Amino acid sequence: MLKFLPGLILLQVITVVIALTAPELNGFGWLRLIVPLVIAGVVTAFWFSSIAAHQRKDEINQLQACHAKEREAIRVNAERAKAKVVKQAHQETMQEVRRTTTQANIKVGLAFAGAAGLGGLLLLTQFMTLGLLLLTSVGGALGGYVLRIRQERNKLLIDTSAARVPLITATKTPKRLNK
Repeated sequence: MLKFLPGLILLQVITVVIALTAPELNGFGWLRLIVPLVIAGVVTAFWFSSIAAHQRKDEINQLQACHAKEREAIRVNAERAKAKVVKQAHQETMQEVRRTTTQANIKVGLAFAGAAGLGGLLLLTQFMTLGLLLLTSVGGALGGYVLRIRQERNKLLIDTSAARVPLITATKTPKRLNK
């Protein structure tokens, strides 16, 4: 509001000066007083309009900058939340896989132990060929199962270590040294 004060004071000073310097106010004398006052009023109105438009434009630019900053903060928070949810889901999935694998290993181990026990029983009851055949097949199956578990564990370790390696973004390009 203080931006308009000098214009108002100037318009009042012009009005007083013109009114005091007017010689006679009969006939068309009023016209000599009114025309300069109207011109001064119109010029002052344009001046005030220019000040108001400039002030409005500054406020709009300030609001746009504020909204852009808020929009960027919301976008950054959304990316952080997304990364957190993905990481948490990955951890939950890995825990479930470990739990399921452990349960499956226990069941398979019990099956192999049962088959090996049956093979031992057959050996004790004089069914040598059938007992040896059962024991060797259980040993081969157990060896294959152990090999598959090791391969899956190695693959899992490689996948989790690759997930921890930070990605290089396009903004972080290495600077080349000029020789």
